Amino acid sequence: MGKVRNILQVKGNAVYSISSGHTVYDALEHLVEKNIGALMVVDEGKFIGIFTERDYARKVILKGRSSKETLIGEIMTESPVIVNSNDNIEHCMRLMTNKFIRHLPVVDEEQLVGLVSIGDVVKYIIDEQKYIIENLEHYITGQK
Repeated sequence: MGKVRNILQVKGNAVYSISSGHTVYDALEHLVEKNIGALMVVDEGKFIGIFTERDYARKVILKGRSSKETLIGEIMTESPVIVNSNDNIEHCMRLMTNKFIRHLPVVDEEQLVGLVSIGDVVKYIIDEQKYIIENLEHYITGQK
């Protein structure tokens, strides 16, 4: 099974972020603009949390709060579950399944270096299985 760094090599290390002082509305605009489901919360260059669509649904909408008045710092998930680039994909799958999360920030030596989503993990596994099947077919038929 591959490593987190293998996913980042394919998808890149681009991480979309917002500061804790921005409003939830600002964050939602970024999510829609980038067609993503999570933003890393970074203040003064330091990764401090994550804001997801789930945070919005559970901590703003269901609580009757205003997205234009609520700050990201009030509702973000602080100290989220993280992985590093040397962790294996199986470990990510286990974390996401057991913790019911869809996004894993990738942190190496206290630096945010990427983000892995459940979609990234599933795509990696499917691509890996497809590669194995194709190679087995070539091996069985004698084609190399």
